[in-house]
Amino acid sequence: MSTGYAMLVASAWPALEEAARGPWTFRYARGVTKRANSVLAPGVPDDVDAAVDAAEDFYAARGLPCVFTVTDEDLDRELAGRGYRVADPTLLMTAPLPASRPGTGGGRDEPGGSGVPGVELADAPDAAWVGTWWAVDGGRHAGEDARRVGERILTGVPAVYASARDPESPGDGPGAVGRAVRQGDSLGVYCMATRPEARRKGLARRVLRALMACGDGAREAYLAVTEANAGARALYESEGFTVRGGYHYRVKP
Repeated sequence: MSTGYAMLVASAWPALEEAARGPWTFRYARGVTKRANSVLAPGVPDDVDAAVDAAEDFYAARGLPCVFTVTDEDLDRELAGRGYRVADPTLLMTAPLPASRPGTGGGRDEPGGSGVPGVELADAPDAAWVGTWWAVDGGRHAGEDARRVGERILTGVPAVYASARDPESPGDGPGAVGRAVRQGDSLGVYCMATRPEARRKGLARRVLRALMACGDGAREAYLAVTEANAGARALYESEGFTVRGGYHYRVKP
């Protein structure tokens, strides 16, 4: 993954605290998501060993293992030599954004409207939206404090939130949700989450199409998906996304 995409991802998923060390940024959000609690390392510091030591001290002082978002082979070898393990190999995928995508109606024609049947859009996540996202992606975190931190990360930058209800269980909250962040010529797609009982009903596809219609002139959409998530990768490929690069995490033992 290029430095440019790494910076876009970090900007769209803001940490609660950041500290700079040369070209690196130490990011912290009380342990909620690796993305917001890892070292963003887009360049090479003058003294790599000293910079890694400083990162380890930063996270140790906050009660967390040191984690790096790794896109550079030299850094990867350095961390491997220190015993850091690989976690969550991830692909960065992109797709072109035409002015109006087929089947979307061109975007938001009215408040809450998405142009995609069955999908609602909002400028902030309500409790039902957060409930679906957290039920799918927040399982590794316990307690309401972690959930509130997750909400702070989500709302740290302007975004659009899409939700689609399962027609077979309309009273149970959204069956699928997603989030889009406009960043100049790019549109970042995040938080694509579908409840297990609502899968294989086309809800995620509708959410994705609605979000991609919110580009407002952006030329490209991007998203990150773990290599292991074959179902999501197949969906994204069918909607025109191709792999542009990737990254993984290195976690201090």
